[in-house]
Amino acid sequence: MMQKYFFVLLLGMIGMSAAAQQFKLTGTVKDTQGDPVSFASVYLKNTTKGTSANVDGVFQLVLDKGRHTLVYRAIGYKPIEQEIDIENNLTKTITLTPEAYTLEGVTISANAEDPAYAIIRQAIKQRKFHLNEIEAYSCDVYIKGMQKLVGAPKKFFGRDIQKTLDLDTNRKGILYLSESQSRFNHQLPDKIHEEMVSSKTAGRNNAFSFNKASDLLINFYHNIMLENTLSTRGFISPIADNAFLYYRYKLLGSTNENGLIINKIEVIARRENDPVFRGTIYIADDTWRLTGSNLYLTKQTGINLLDTLHISQQFVRVDSKRFMPSNTNFQFNGSVLGFKFEGYYLGVYNNYDINPSFPKGYFNGEILKITKSVNKKDSLYWIENRPIPLTAEEKYNYIRKDSIARLKESKPYLDSLEKANNKFGIGKILLPGYSINNRFAKKRYIFDPILPSLFYNTVEGFGIKYGMTYRKELEDRKFYTIRPEVRYGTANRLLSGILSSTYTYNPVKRASIGAAFGSGIYDLNVYGTMSLLSNSINSLLFETNHSKFYQKNFANIWAARELANGLQGSLMLEYARNKPLMNNTLYKLFDDKKLDFASNNPFDPTAESPLFPSYAAFTLSASLTYTPGQTFITRPDGKFYQSPKAPTFQLSYRGGIKGLLNTEADYHLLTLEISKERISTGMLGYSAFVVGAGKFLGNNKVYYPDFKHFRGNNALFGLPILRRFHYLDFYLYSTDRHYLEAHFEHSFAGFITNKIPLVRKLKLEELIGANYLTQPAKKHYSEFYFGLQRLVLRATYGFAYDGKKRVEHGFRFSYGF
Repeated sequence: MMQKYFFVLLLGMIGMSAAAQQFKLTGTVKDTQGDPVSFASVYLKNTTKGTSANVDGVFQLVLDKGRHTLVYRAIGYKPIEQEIDIENNLTKTITLTPEAYTLEGVTISANAEDPAYAIIRQAIKQRKFHLNEIEAYSCDVYIKGMQKLVGAPKKFFGRDIQKTLDLDTNRKGILYLSESQSRFNHQLPDKIHEEMVSSKTAGRNNAFSFNKASDLLINFYHNIMLENTLSTRGFISPIADNAFLYYRYKLLGSTNENGLIINKIEVIARRENDPVFRGTIYIADDTWRLTGSNLYLTKQTGINLLDTLHISQQFVRVDSKRFMPSNTNFQFNGSVLGFKFEGYYLGVYNNYDINPSFPKGYFNGEILKITKSVNKKDSLYWIENRPIPLTAEEKYNYIRKDSIARLKESKPYLDSLEKANNKFGIGKILLPGYSINNRFAKKRYIFDPILPSLFYNTVEGFGIKYGMTYRKELEDRKFYTIRPEVRYGTANRLLSGILSSTYTYNPVKRASIGAAFGSGIYDLNVYGTMSLLSNSINSLLFETNHSKFYQKNFANIWAARELANGLQGSLMLEYARNKPLMNNTLYKLFDDKKLDFASNNPFDPTAESPLFPSYAAFTLSASLTYTPGQTFITRPDGKFYQSPKAPTFQLSYRGGIKGLLNTEADYHLLTLEISKERISTGMLGYSAFVVGAGKFLGNNKVYYPDFKHFRGNNALFGLPILRRFHYLDFYLYSTDRHYLEAHFEHSFAGFITNKIPLVRKLKLEELIGANYLTQPAKKHYSEFYFGLQRLVLRATYGFAYDGKKRVEHGFRFSYGF
């Protein structure tokens, strides 16, 4: 009996071994001229298992032993089917012939509408149906990203570019090469969950790929695509509901493909600078669905950083009627400061399941999960599992950069590297800052640059605020920092110092604790007024000392942690002794008889009187910040929130607890703020808003530093912060009672300026905005402004009103450096 069972088991093992036999099919897809057909699709007939050729037309596919029917297709070519019987590794050369699109039976008279318009109308009519016809799906995704320089200057800021970027003698070479494999899951309307299975990045053995399948999601059934990525406003689909306002169409011909009549249609921009695509799309008769696209964007359409972006998409049948992308390819090129670059990102989709069963709570906001093990796969794994063969250039790049990476991880190399990089230089310490790194021990000393640390104000005179930071990396991406900082002024002759430390003990939970103690000079407005440099320039050159200061001796401890997805909590306890300060110098470089420095008391600018008495405070601060539906990426080095679709709510409490350690402050402030950035309005740009309200539930004893302050502005130049008022005084309207403030801004993102010749080349964004504040001492204060911005620079002109009375107007300039 035992022998019988053993014999049955042996037969089963033999059968399993035979069934599990797999062989590799490799080959090259060429056209009739013998040139490679880049990124052609190779799929098993009637399945969603397949691959894509690389840029050289080379492909590989692992198949079970036996007979198979393969389908080879590429946009613009006639698909072919081929039966093979695979019993060993096999190599094939496939020749695709250009598809013959004919206009047989179509008559186009001089004044008649092109037949393409009727097809496009049907496609637009069916757009929403095709957008929503597959409610959910899962698939395997392989992504390869490659970026390379194809031209560069010899030197950049005095540095040899060839050596710095490891380029060849022509200053060309791959800068970034990465591959990843993931399981991607999607459910309408916008639920996403992706789990990365493997990751490889050339020259970075311990790094995780930045590839993300959701970044390659492009669906031309949406009206607008690629918003807030390559363009602020996005781009209009050729089959959008309003497409006829932006496109003209031309039928190039039709062909019969396995019983489907496929129409090839050229899409043409009505205006050169509209945010639209150019190229060809393929639409099937009767169903009016897209079967392929070969489109591109140019820099005239408003894409950022690039000159051209080429997007091609091929589809595979997932059931008798429906199709899904088999591969999506983004190819791009551009030029910045003499550096010419090009590259591509290719996604290949396999093994579709269009009837998945997701467990409850599966879509929990985590759009991408990357674990520690994904970058631990060896070269043998990638040889066996890489669906798209590497080109010769890519193979060389991996071998070279991976060997250099292994060398760079050795202690002798790191020691020699650190010796060179850590060499002290006067230029380093004066401006950019100086650091001492020990990568092997994972620790770093960072010394502040000296020049930005120098300042002048009328309280301290000429002074310096200088510090250094020590950072130590621990296991599992944990780390801690220690920072000593000193401050000294020549006029008040006060040397103060602060020692602070933070410890991030759970990066995934965004959990940190920290503590600080010492003595420092602080702005009377907790949000700050202007930088030390800006205040120094205003004081020395224009006899305007905007910033006002006080002294604080303190000790505090704090903690912050994510309590649930999208819910962040923080808590801080602080004991402080606060002291008012006076001006100690009135020095200026130029003496304008019409101007005088103000005192350090903003409420009594002509007399040096203390704003508040010296006092002690024991303060408890707590806040809860919640964003519904927050999406995030989980990596071993942390949890990274993505731009939210819902507003963010913040509930905060701050209270002075009287009596502890002879403290005097006695108050309780409760505030609520709701904010949202980048609310898309389609082609009209985007908006942002903040609404905040608060009340002192008890204000038995509130000294000025503990008031509720606002982000005012007395200066011509400032920072482009949504919560900042344009004309409100820095200090005069802080309150110890109740308040309501609101801020709104809308950027038209070039909707108007893009239509003005010459001006459109500047890529300016038009903006309008309004601010509002009401509190007992400043009721119904409002501001309205309009202006232009470009990247981090903006200029606006506006008006401020107290009720209905205009109290201020003028220009404001902002910079976000």
